Amino acid sequence: MSITSASICAAADALQGFVGFNAKTGQYIVRFSEDSFGLDVPGESITPTSEFVWTPLPGGVMRLSRERLQLLVAQNIDDRLHLGEALHVYLRRSDLPEISAERRVLPRASA
Repeated sequence: MSITSASICAAADALQGFVGFNAKTGQYIVRFSEDSFGLDVPGESITPTSEFVWTPLPGGVMRLSRERLQLLVAQNIDDRLHLGEALHVYLRRSDLPEISAERRVLPRASA
């Protein structure tokens, strides 16, 4: 299977869970329900994981952050996060620049 920038972006958008910043420990943590964070995680810091890994750049472009992906990998819950091979390849290929993309929400097909 060939891994392309498009497949890496699709894998990032398919990540599961929520990331919140624990003010007490100073670390990002992952939960799989928005309401499972404790009092040490302010509600405004809770973000869907698929959004957490993207950082905004000027001009409406976003960058797929290797640093933020690495924070997820460090938690050793790849299967639950749905953190697949495409994202692991992206992390290993530090010789290539981070992916920058214009992200758009596509309309859902009607049933």
